[in-house]
Amino acid sequence: MRNKLLSALSPLALIAASCGALAVGDSPKAAASIGDAFKVEVLGTFEEPWAMAFLPVQTAPSALLTEKGGTLKWYTAAGVRDLTGLPAVDAGGQGGLGDIVLAPDFAATAAVYISWVEAGPDGTRGAVVAKAIFGEGWQSPPTVAVIWRQTPKVTGRGHFSHRMAISPDGKYLFVASGERQKFTPAQDLSNNLGKVLRLNLDGTPAAGNPFASKGGTSAEIWSYGHRNILGLQFDAQGRLWALEHGPAGGDELNLIKPGLNYGWPLVSDGDNYDGTPIPRNRTRPDLAQPAISWNPVIAPGDFIFYSGKLWPEWKGQALIAALGTEGLVRVRIDGEKAVEEARYPLGKRIREIREAPDGSLYVLEDGKGGRLLRLSRK
Repeated sequence: MRNKLLSALSPLALIAASCGALAVGDSPKAAASIGDAFKVEVLGTFEEPWAMAFLPVQTAPSALLTEKGGTLKWYTAAGVRDLTGLPAVDAGGQGGLGDIVLAPDFAATAAVYISWVEAGPDGTRGAVVAKAIFGEGWQSPPTVAVIWRQTPKVTGRGHFSHRMAISPDGKYLFVASGERQKFTPAQDLSNNLGKVLRLNLDGTPAAGNPFASKGGTSAEIWSYGHRNILGLQFDAQGRLWALEHGPAGGDELNLIKPGLNYGWPLVSDGDNYDGTPIPRNRTRPDLAQPAISWNPVIAPGDFIFYSGKLWPEWKGQALIAALGTEGLVRVRIDGEKAVEEARYPLGKRIREIREAPDGSLYVLEDGKGGRLLRLSRK
């Protein structure tokens, strides 16, 4: 099955079948010229692309890619094909088809985890995570089973988060759940809004979670006090990090530890959009402090920890897709803190960044007509 599956992922098959933390207010390093840093290739155009995941093939790069409106794409150098069979999504505002990650046994099963927003009663909605298993050759619709839901569903179309990460040992699925622009649920352990969740691969709460004794939804929670996480990644040491949108100021990169409270909406390094102030993180040393925060914001889309294959000098650093600053932001990790090193303007809001098997960077522009770019060393 493994050899047949990997063969089906090939382009030929597609043709046949598609210091410490930077203090708030400090100036970042001067923006570098994108032309000086990278060779840029345009590989395709998509409608509101949101996430992508490379497939484990040994030939030309192949990836699955989500569009917020609800379409799952299969990309290779040979072309792009729609993969049908996913349930309808509730697309609008910040919501729609979201993240995609490969299951640990993908090579044998063709299983992936996908997140999206589904409608509820009376104008409510919430994110879900499903496990989808595709047939051999990707010719038939997948078997799809929802394994997790944001609880409760609420009104509005913002702060779903629904980013995912598989633990390095392949045993757990971590899910970021936004507080849905409702503020206070992030501090309430009876729901899963404004939290990072640690689940078994079938979506059930993992044993040993910090609030397991409370039972119910509380048993899913790994950390809380989050606003809108749009990046969730493990570093080479196996540590989990979350990249989070602040309000008017106060974007954060956080090292996630079990049971800790990350402060929202009690504290932030930004203020509310209506101008009302929020106490700063440093005023509550009893709460988890960000590794780095930004004010003005960078408005992150996602991030990776870079392997160093093409740029050895960047090994272990975070490369951030930035919506607000329209480019990439490079951050060096210093223990449990972080320092911004450089910015690379691309002239468009950048939603997603992924590292290809050869070490090149694939980035997705945000919005309608968003291009897929390959960045390589000049």
